[in-house]
Formats: sequence, structure tokens, C-alpha cells
Amino acid sequence: MDYRNEVRNFIMENLSIDDDNVSFTDDDNYFELRFVNSLFAMKLVNFVEQKFDIEVDNDELDIKNFSTVNNIVALINKKKKTE
Repeated sequence: MDYRNEVRNFIMENLSIDDDNVSFTDDDNYFELRFVNSLFAMKLVNFVEQKFDIEVDNDELDIKNFSTVNNIVALINKKKKTE
């Protein structure tokens, strides 16, 4: 299953910039682009766990796993396969 649209929509709804025309690809690091802040990181982890019914382990709480849409989708797919 492809969770990309749900992840992308959550990120777009929580951007910390006021430009409605901002865009990024699924490989763009929105933390490096400064589109989001540190509070967003906590919200993102919570969203992923709740929305996709998975538990993110402490060793998976690496910013790399949450820095792009593709990385988040890869983490979700990995977690779903191990359930």
C-alpha cells in the first residue's frame, strides 16, 4: 500500500511557513529547507504511529527516517512488514 498522499497531506497542513505556493518533492528534506520546526517532528512521529497503527522504536527515532516523504513511507512499509 502507498501511504505517500496521507503523509504528504499531513506535512503540507503543518508547514511552518505562510506561503501557500510552496512545493517540495518526496525526496526533499523539509527540515533542511526550514519548512518545519522541532515541534513538528514530535507531531509527525505521533501522526505516523496513530494513523498507520505502528510503534516507532527508540532506535528508529532518527531524523533521517522522518526527513522526507519517501523515508517516512519506507519506515511505515518496513514496520507493516514486520507486524
